[in-house]
Amino acid sequence: MSFDSLGLRAELSRSIKEQGYDQATQIQQQAIPAALAGRDLMASAQTGTGKTAAFTLPLLQKLSEGKSQGGRPRALVLTPTRELAAQVEDSVRTYGRHLPLRSVAIYGGAGIGPQIRQLKSGMDILVATPGRLMDHMERGTVNLSDIEVLVLDEADRMLDMGFLPAIEKIARTLPDARQTMLFSATFSAPIQKLAQKFMNEPELIQTGERNGTAERVDQSAYMVDGGRKRELLTHLIGTQNWRSVLVFTRTKRGADQLAKQLETDGIRSAAIHGDKSQGARNKALKEFKHENVRALIATDVAARGIDIDRLEYVVNYDLPDNPDDYVHRIGRTGRGGESGSAVSFVSGQEKGQFNSIRKVVSREIPAGVEAGFEPVQKSGPAPKRGGGGRPGGGGRPGAGRNGPPRRR
Repeated sequence: MSFDSLGLRAELSRSIKEQGYDQATQIQQQAIPAALAGRDLMASAQTGTGKTAAFTLPLLQKLSEGKSQGGRPRALVLTPTRELAAQVEDSVRTYGRHLPLRSVAIYGGAGIGPQIRQLKSGMDILVATPGRLMDHMERGTVNLSDIEVLVLDEADRMLDMGFLPAIEKIARTLPDARQTMLFSATFSAPIQKLAQKFMNEPELIQTGERNGTAERVDQSAYMVDGGRKRELLTHLIGTQNWRSVLVFTRTKRGADQLAKQLETDGIRSAAIHGDKSQGARNKALKEFKHENVRALIATDVAARGIDIDRLEYVVNYDLPDNPDDYVHRIGRTGRGGESGSAVSFVSGQEKGQFNSIRKVVSREIPAGVEAGFEPVQKSGPAPKRGGGGRPGGGGRPGAGRNGPPRRR
């Protein structure tokens, strides 16, 4: 379905064409008409499906048809991280470039003084993280009395990060006569409870399987001892010529250590996590996007909001404790119709987590062993193996490896 058939005004259609888009994604086809009709939405969509435009475009259209309220915001978008807040605000600017609407993003890690000056200058759309917005509310530097549209982006992640009390407090200060749109990768019980409390008969939109992962992402795993994961990563980056890889670690310290070790191995690397300054994180992302850095090491929280076109590889260096985090991680690749690969390193102690992930994604994830990196640790049941190749068969005879197939 083309964007031209969705009823968007000419200024928005022009911006969409300038970005090189013509066909709407599944979530956009369903969400945009419903949002334009003024209905509350509860939408489940994975990252990389165009969900940001799914709420940005109707939000811009709605506001363009009304009048500014003396510089007070008329739309509020809440996001879990500063990276995602900046990304959403950039999307608002991009699609609204031909409309007389102003936007501001406020988030932690940046000086509050400049943000206060921005808020005083006025805006139509405010994009914020819950914590920083609460700071401004307590200071009396933001007025939310004219909010017409509330968007909760990646609501599941905001709840995982402990923002539920802040979200509830913010929502209670907003006008009852508003439109609310909630976007989440999953519809957990807490998400449904939140929707019941603050939404008015929301229209339910689901694209793909619940907790499903992008069909274009090739998922595989290597069984390897924890102490040899770094060697295996260096080996794969070199032998398979991975040009850019996003690597997830469980801890901030682990991210820093791995980045230093990869640098020692001759692989340009950078780490991003919550202890890094905003400037350092922005610099690392910029270097990675321009392929000056080959491996970007990140924690789950820091990676939220990362939007990198044509990212080929995601590596789960440490498996996440929460299987839903696996879904979020691998959603960084396989975007915009491109293919991608998600590779997991599974130590003997992580087999239980790996089995939980397999259940959540409802598909078999082939797990094998790379020659020279055979695990010694024997914790948990060993994976089944097919003859001569990776588990389940299909390996290349004589290849000298039992690991997942290499992408070409």
